[in-house]
Amino acid sequence: MSGHNPSGLTREMAVAARAAGAALAALPAGERSALLRALAGALAEPETRAAVFAANAADIERARAAEAAGAPVPASIKRLGLDAAKLDSVIEGLRQLADMPELANQVTLRRELDDGLILERKSCPLGVLGVVFEARPDAMVQIVGLAWKSGNAVLLKGGSEARESNRALAAVVQRVLAARGLDGRAAVLLEDRADVGALLGLHGVVDLIVARGSSEFVQHVQRSTRIPVMGHAAGVCHLYLHAAADPAMAARVAVDAKCSYPAACNSIEALLWDPGAGAALDAALAALVKAGVELRGCPATRARHPDIKPASDDDWGHEFGALVLAVRQVADLDGALAFIERHGSRHTEAIVTADPAAAERFLTAVDAGSVFHNASNRFADGFRYGLGAEVGVSTDKLHARGPVGVEGLLTYRWLLRGQGQVTTSYGAGGRKYKHRDLK
Repeated sequence: MSGHNPSGLTREMAVAARAAGAALAALPAGERSALLRALAGALAEPETRAAVFAANAADIERARAAEAAGAPVPASIKRLGLDAAKLDSVIEGLRQLADMPELANQVTLRRELDDGLILERKSCPLGVLGVVFEARPDAMVQIVGLAWKSGNAVLLKGGSEARESNRALAAVVQRVLAARGLDGRAAVLLEDRADVGALLGLHGVVDLIVARGSSEFVQHVQRSTRIPVMGHAAGVCHLYLHAAADPAMAARVAVDAKCSYPAACNSIEALLWDPGAGAALDAALAALVKAGVELRGCPATRARHPDIKPASDDDWGHEFGALVLAVRQVADLDGALAFIERHGSRHTEAIVTADPAAAERFLTAVDAGSVFHNASNRFADGFRYGLGAEVGVSTDKLHARGPVGVEGLLTYRWLLRGQGQVTTSYGAGGRKYKHRDLK
């Protein structure tokens, strides 16, 4: 089916997507990589780019008109824009994915249990992915690329605010599939709001739901389905200035972590500092103010910088998604760890320090998908990790965590090849297992 789906999602359509995905998974690895390169090439064509940018401009204009009319505008709207630089990054990510070694359909363990009894563990696609994502239209192409590389079919439900952008990109995806004689139902764009409920009811057909949105939305999805859910929820990230933080480094990292893309989930929402980090704090706040950031401080912070606004209790653990940053003094490293444990979302946390022992303790003790030393939180990204892209950033702990690339969209099967052996031949007085690993 084409990207536009006026009839609504049905179980039959999802079953057809499953079959289309199985055909995709059965392709030789080189053909899946060629498919990714074809999609990258199509998105690089001037006519395609012009059509995508025009569709995105229409979405942005509609969002601005709604805002001007007084409609509430969610923070996700700030991620709606798709410019040349973003599209170029998507194209580069697709080519990076195409060049990556194959992870699907690979033997990851081969073990001789006994003579003529060989066990293998082989990676394989999950099957059908259901992905509900926020305003970022570039995410749709990244998700499709990861699904193709891993041999999965994908049902995509984007936000209505990016409707025209998603339609334009879905048309390119369908064109590329058709040109290579592949079933378009391997990547279906859903548009009706009712499709979300239908998708969540497809237990036994859809293998994984990826929910990208607010914490409330992710929790709603988790409560509403029996399908396993990988949650990409709020990114409440912190940067901690330790007593041994270098002031110039602290300023540079803080500005990048907050200002390079304030609406991103890996942008920091709070800056923590301990009493010995006064010089690093001064340098960081001066640079942040110069970059246009609104600062909200605790009493100890305001005692040192009385010009900034007071912070409220609601500012701690809050995802601003804008050029707003809460600043708080903590007693020491233990205080920073306790604060992050209480208020963080287990997305990405960072420390600036020249003390290697403090850095190692922070890296070991913080419970988050990504933990950094002397580096901006904004590095928490599938493309920057060399994954090609990400289907989302998982703040869960099971199966996949942090930026989820191809590996997170695979599972495995155990394959046993024998010659008529039976279990009753083994045990006391019988044969012994060899359990010898083979190359």
